[in-house]
Amino acid sequence: MQIDSFDLHYLLHAASLVEDRLRHRLADVGVSHSQARVIDALARMGAVSQVTLAREFGVTPASMSTMTARLIEAGFITRRVDPAEARSNIVDLTPKGRELLSDVHAAWRDIDTLIRDTMGADDAVHLATLTRNLRDRLGGKAPGTGSDRRLKASKQNKTG
Repeated sequence: MQIDSFDLHYLLHAASLVEDRLRHRLADVGVSHSQARVIDALARMGAVSQVTLAREFGVTPASMSTMTARLIEAGFITRRVDPAEARSNIVDLTPKGRELLSDVHAAWRDIDTLIRDTMGADDAVHLATLTRNLRDRLGGKAPGTGSDRRLKASKQNKTG
């Protein structure tokens, strides 16, 4: 019996292993990876409607409502009725949420360091470039940015 090999399984398995490490690291902070991404997006976007936030993440408004409810309960974000549209809610970071952001970024840096230490610096940069290109070409983007400006700035700093 012939067993087929599919390259995508390496990507999926590696992503699962990295996400598991991240899940454990963020448990120290008290949020999930998805919640951390919402906190980060709100830090970049500022006060924004839940519908806009859902659109940025490519999820339904109901899914985002569930996510924001948990973050409100934890005291990381606030929700208020949009004064311009009574049927819409505006969410924003609380001071506690802004403090959490540095812990989230530290966890993300730790995982970047793990990848770099595991693969070597050159391979880690190459992996980041390839996966970013794949994300972009599949129509993905970092929520709240429209594009990954950090990469562009990084490339500009290296070239001049």
